[in-house]
Amino acid sequence: MTRQNINRFALILVGVVAFGLPLVLRSPTYLHILILLYLYAYLTSSWNLVGGFAGVLPLGHSAFIGIGAYASTILSLQYGISPWIGMIVGGILAAIVGILIGFPTFKMRGAYFALATIAFGEGIRVMVENVDNLGPLKINGPRGLQIPPTNIGFGNYMFAGKEPYYYIILVMLLGILAITYFISRSKLGYYLNAGGEEPEAAMALGVNVARAKLIAMAMSSFFTALAGTFYAQFTLYIHPKSVISLDFSFEIAFIALIGGRGSIAGPVLGALLLRPVSDFSRIYFGSTLPGLHLIIFGTVLILVMIFQPRGLQEPLTRAYNRLLDKIFGGTEQKEITHEYS
Repeated sequence: MTRQNINRFALILVGVVAFGLPLVLRSPTYLHILILLYLYAYLTSSWNLVGGFAGVLPLGHSAFIGIGAYASTILSLQYGISPWIGMIVGGILAAIVGILIGFPTFKMRGAYFALATIAFGEGIRVMVENVDNLGPLKINGPRGLQIPPTNIGFGNYMFAGKEPYYYIILVMLLGILAITYFISRSKLGYYLNAGGEEPEAAMALGVNVARAKLIAMAMSSFFTALAGTFYAQFTLYIHPKSVISLDFSFEIAFIALIGGRGSIAGPVLGALLLRPVSDFSRIYFGSTLPGLHLIIFGTVLILVMIFQPRGLQEPLTRAYNRLLDKIFGGTEQKEITHEYS
């Protein structure tokens, strides 16, 4: 057994456990929590394409969730178009909007960029909240849209139990992780890392930093909007404060920053640690202390930024590598010595 084989075995084991959980975990409540955990891990991984690799801090990604949710729901309710098709339409619309937003805002630095994305997200929410009809499209303002659970079936993206939703979001999560992996090792990934850390030096070497960031923004917006459709079909009810809220945007960013943005495992690790805190704080303190989960997130974020500024994935990765060194260090050294002797 080599280090690579152990890593592959660990990934396969995690995948087998993830796909097998619904077979042994029959509680709808725990399945619901797991679905939300995967959803946030997926959203944070999508955010990570631009917020991690590109080195910027977008705080308005809930707008893209809203675009995906409203696009697929309106097309389904008013025109009878399958939400699967509406999901792609919403993703394309979100990618276009992401490019339009990114083109002027990527010229800003630091807090100015973050504030611009907050203003964009809030602007979208206020518009949707105060308009009943957008041309021929009925969005119902603050009342939102309800999806009647009458057409159960895969083609209608609607299921009687939670297990199909579990597997759909799990496949989406694995897909975005695979895409993140390949991007991190592609020319685009190197351009984004260079442009995020030293943009002037990267441009001096001929890297089109603005173009790389716009591509990342389009991809991030597209995949984020896909999650908006999933959320709409999972909850069967959307309104501006549920899908286009600052809370949503902040939670995504907090999870990435605490877990370790710019890494593949960071968003998943952050969601794994923070989503249960959010869910249980809402269950037990939602009526008396609303917003407590954000206070907890903020406190954890401050501590992480002080002691582990690169996120929790870094010390955990070091601990994992030390464990492998203890197991395989001596064996690998003997193999190398034998090979060159």
